[in-house]
Amino acid sequence: MYSLGFDVGSSSIKVSLLDIASGRCVASTMNPKSEAPIHAPQKGWAEQDPDSWWRYLCEGVQELRAAGHDLGKVRSIGISYQMHGLVAVDRDVRPVREAIIWCDSRAVALGQQALEEIGYDRCMNSLLNSPGNFTASKLAWVKRNEPDVYERIWKFMLPGDYIAYQLTGEVTTTASGLSEGVLWDFRQQCRADFVAEYFGIEADKFAELVPALGASLRTSGKIQEELGIPAGTPVSYRAGDQPNNAFSLNVLRPGEIAATGGTSGVVYGVTDFPKPDAQSRVNTFLHVTPGAEQRMGVLLCINGTGVMNSWAHHHICPELSYPEMNELAAQAPVGSDGLLVLPFGNGAERMLAGHASSARFAGLDLVRHRRAELLRAVQEGIAFAFRYGIDLMKDLGLKPDVIRAGRANLFLSPLFRSTLATLCDARIELFDTDGALGAARGAALGAGYYADAEETFATLERLDVIEPAALWKQGLEDAFQAWKNELNKSIQ
Repeated sequence: MYSLGFDVGSSSIKVSLLDIASGRCVASTMNPKSEAPIHAPQKGWAEQDPDSWWRYLCEGVQELRAAGHDLGKVRSIGISYQMHGLVAVDRDVRPVREAIIWCDSRAVALGQQALEEIGYDRCMNSLLNSPGNFTASKLAWVKRNEPDVYERIWKFMLPGDYIAYQLTGEVTTTASGLSEGVLWDFRQQCRADFVAEYFGIEADKFAELVPALGASLRTSGKIQEELGIPAGTPVSYRAGDQPNNAFSLNVLRPGEIAATGGTSGVVYGVTDFPKPDAQSRVNTFLHVTPGAEQRMGVLLCINGTGVMNSWAHHHICPELSYPEMNELAAQAPVGSDGLLVLPFGNGAERMLAGHASSARFAGLDLVRHRRAELLRAVQEGIAFAFRYGIDLMKDLGLKPDVIRAGRANLFLSPLFRSTLATLCDARIELFDTDGALGAARGAALGAGYYADAEETFATLERLDVIEPAALWKQGLEDAFQAWKNELNKSIQ
């Protein structure tokens, strides 16, 4: 028997087939083969066609079929998706406009105005966040700026909700999804209708609420005809990409932390104590966990991480591979001989309270510093940004001693992962998993094929463990303090 997982990202859609009994990945596909287009009609905007996500997903499923995999054996389906997006549909459940996706910043001012007018204390106590640039504010932007479009809206959804509709014919959302849109009242444990009322969003525009984990939805006969997946298969798991990444790594208990180091860097920690960050530099959402006990995920996003490392590769050493670049960086001394890098050149940083700080080198000595120091300073600067953000999370009660990650992107660099482990005084554990496989595991759990989390992750393979490097500790700590001083000067 198989469980099928979909990871609906903004650059690609990944499809993975999990053998439920062995817990092993049978096959996976990724579409499109080149990066999916993001439309930017104006500066700061980012839109995608929701139907393109479904098209890429279907192409991936058909590739599995063409490779000889019998999708008639699929017994559960899980969905991971890009968070905070807005998909608005009419009564025929057709999109009335392109989706406004996670990295679109057009609604920032509306979110700030809502924070001030609803009231800071009420937002922080009930929402644990500012309305910010999340789904509710994006829908409010449509209402204010595209009234004719807004009048055609029957329901609004998140990207994962739209994929669930395509599979089941049911228009639904989840409590964790509402929390991502800053439409969940943590104090009352219900939908935050006071936010919708403030924005003038009618209650009947919300999709029906269903559990994120459980067999409440099933595939339609149309899916069996088109994709070969049996009608009635449970669509039994749905989560935003960062909660799902944490779930994929078995990060379910308070104090546990998951990290990613792709284009942006993310740290996601689990807590059972709802405490907001006073400046909304990190955000709290409902986590996806089995059982009745509610857990929250504290999400830190750093825009300028992997993209900074990619910039260094392309512009400092384009003739080297990434492994060769990592080896060259490791030849420089700890602390990069006084050279510091602020890796914040990819838009406004929420972690820095919205400052659009530019990336820059500080302390560059044209006599002493070579390419090795430049490259090491880049990776250390990114690790310093992670440490800075994790310190913010510690203020909210998170005390990590283990950081879990997939062995991918920045975590492929021995230098980066040793630097981060040492700075945070935490063991780093690397695993063989990804978002689509995590969604497949979650679906098997939600459909009852695994009894509990322990059985779900019994076969999750740990690939490596990185312990803090005691000999680096003082040098890195001194460099980090110097880095913080440079950061403070840049954002004053």
